Amino acid sequence: MTLPASAPDYKRILLKLSGEVLMGEQDYGIDPAYVARLAEEVKAAKETGLEVCLVIGGGNIFRGVAGAARGLDRTTGDYMGMLATVMNALAMQNALEQIGVQTRVQSAIPMASVCEPYIRRRAERHLQKGRVVIFAAGTGNPFFTTDTGAALRAAEMGCDALLKGTSVDGVYDKDPKGNPDAVRFDTITYGQVLSDNLKVMDATAVALCRENSIPIVVFSIRERGNVAKVLKGESVQTIVQGGS
Repeated sequence: MTLPASAPDYKRILLKLSGEVLMGEQDYGIDPAYVARLAEEVKAAKETGLEVCLVIGGGNIFRGVAGAARGLDRTTGDYMGMLATVMNALAMQNALEQIGVQTRVQSAIPMASVCEPYIRRRAERHLQKGRVVIFAAGTGNPFFTTDTGAALRAAEMGCDALLKGTSVDGVYDKDPKGNPDAVRFDTITYGQVLSDNLKVMDATAVALCRENSIPIVVFSIRERGNVAKVLKGESVQTIVQGGS
């Protein structure tokens, strides 16, 4: 399948990666070799002429919801998760700069010693200068996921699409890992994702994208070179767009 006809005109995208992707084949933490491979993917996307920004989750280090389930206060757990995303952002920044890509990390929780605070106009300027901007610490508030943070930043930055890199190659009518008869959608509406609770992103994130007409492109980040392939319409993917 191909991306929408407007795909060649994309000027700016936001790439959302789960923290778990940074683990590689490990059970937890950060695999520097895998982060380096992901950095090459980002560089390839940028070299197509796009302005690229990133949001990376923190699930490879800490999950607020899981911590709350084990008795940790949810608000505290969410803040810990936000700090985990800053660590992941710094790891990605290091990998990108090692291959010559200028990068800035902006955190929704100010920590001037390690990165910039999130300032929309400054982020815009970085993108215009050809830098990759990595947005960290979610929205800066507990009870919001990094998916919602990604949708919010995509809207604020005026992104033409939000690319969601996952461990599966699109959106299915049920979990393909446990259901061999699961059917993948080529395209699907925001409304159907929400009404069928298809777990593409959390409901707040999907609603934000719908309100701002930002298509969500879901694809597998596990396949080498897939980001560039998706941008060319040469990869298996699902596009969430249109509809009510």
